[in-house]
Amino acid sequence: MKVADVFRVRNPEVRALHLTWIAFFITFYVWFNMAPLASSMLKSVNWLTADDLRLFAICNVALTIPARIVVGMALDRFGPRRVFSVLMVVMSIPALVFAFGNTMTQLLVSRLVLSSIGASFVVGIHMTAMWFKPKDIGFAEGFYAGWGNFGSAAAAITLPTIALQMYGGEDGWRWAIAQSAIVMAAYGVYYWFAITDGPAGTVHRKPRKAVALEVSSWGDMIKLILWTIPLVGVLGILVWRIQNMGYLSVTGAIICYAVIVAIVCYQIVQILRVNVPILKKGVPEDDKYPFNSVAALNSTYFANFGAELAVVSMLPMFFEETWSLSATAAGLIAASFAFVNLVARPMGGLVSDRMGNRRFVMLSYMFGISVGFALMGLLNSNWPLIIAVGITVFTSFFVQGAEGATFGIIPSIKRRLTGQISGMAGAYGNVGAVVYLTIFTFVTPTQFFYIIAGGAFVSWLLCIMWLKEPESGFAEEYQVSSVDLEIEEEERRRQAASATS
Repeated sequence: MKVADVFRVRNPEVRALHLTWIAFFITFYVWFNMAPLASSMLKSVNWLTADDLRLFAICNVALTIPARIVVGMALDRFGPRRVFSVLMVVMSIPALVFAFGNTMTQLLVSRLVLSSIGASFVVGIHMTAMWFKPKDIGFAEGFYAGWGNFGSAAAAITLPTIALQMYGGEDGWRWAIAQSAIVMAAYGVYYWFAITDGPAGTVHRKPRKAVALEVSSWGDMIKLILWTIPLVGVLGILVWRIQNMGYLSVTGAIICYAVIVAIVCYQIVQILRVNVPILKKGVPEDDKYPFNSVAALNSTYFANFGAELAVVSMLPMFFEETWSLSATAAGLIAASFAFVNLVARPMGGLVSDRMGNRRFVMLSYMFGISVGFALMGLLNSNWPLIIAVGITVFTSFFVQGAEGATFGIIPSIKRRLTGQISGMAGAYGNVGAVVYLTIFTFVTPTQFFYIIAGGAFVSWLLCIMWLKEPESGFAEEYQVSSVDLEIEEEERRRQAASATS
């Protein structure tokens, strides 16, 4: 696929790509609609404090983690068209509740529920994989993610103007947020009728069970359990933060910890229920896949997208305090980190397509991230501002490119499990954000940059050891195993039986 192909909107796959990145753009616009209006909220609601908004910011990424796992399972069962449409319509409800909430409880709970909208990313990843062939998937996924992810920057740029100029008054921020929610719900309805799950005749390959990821060996099952625990366990950090800020009693915290443990245990039980019968029966050779590759890509998304979410939240203040800039100037400079997304992420996927070796591209980007953040750790007021901006853009280029390269590999690992693998890797991005944002509260910006550079380097090492080049990474079609054909035949028989009954 060439860059010029994105303008050929009459091609069904290109039209599907544009419909899907726009959906992703709108969901991210809504997801990040609070931060640009924070000052307006404080002026309008006299009982809100800056600490309250910091808590909302943590809640804003909390449920994204389990939501991406649940949505990944739903994708493999119902398909991306239904899931994306339903997600957009349903998530407009907590967005509207937040817009017009008048109590701390309403704002806190609605923001926590709304954080589930971050799972929209993996839905579009799956949809794009349904429309594009393996040899073109890197650029297609990168374009989808890069342009869709820009929704967060677009919210920061436009929402204050909408709130102050279009609506005005103390409640302008409320109507600006409500407007974004209504647009999202309307597009969700439109998306349902405007697109299909792949070209005509596409077979939507489903896993045998959607409640847990299938693996190929007993050792892989143990690894899956170990990599599953942090996905929900990391929410314990959120509970600890909320308790420390005085919003949760000791008893309430204990109950939350118990719920987290119960959910982890439930997930482990589901993994065992799905995989033990499969492994006892034996997995055919042509249906096996390397779970180590999934683990490696979990680590890359932890280190790149997790770092991006954390850095974007602290970068404006870092530039403002280090070079004594105005808040506006610092915000514009820091926005360069997000603006790079428009080019760097599609380029990461395109390079992954063109190089002929997706593993090498992934390794190169992760090493570049570690070098970039290490250089940012050296920055101080003695450095010329233009050099600091250049290093920031350089680092962002590798961060966004690595994200594109990650999802250039995932669809080729195991086609029928793409939703679940994408959900797990995507969730690890939010795990990284929670971990890095928590660490940031205890360290200086310089130390913080060194820590996330170290995280990227560890991921680079894991990729060297575990990541394998996908066998069908540049094929015309995705690999189909004997089990895929067996599941397809069972589905035909089921449909035939229901039609005659």
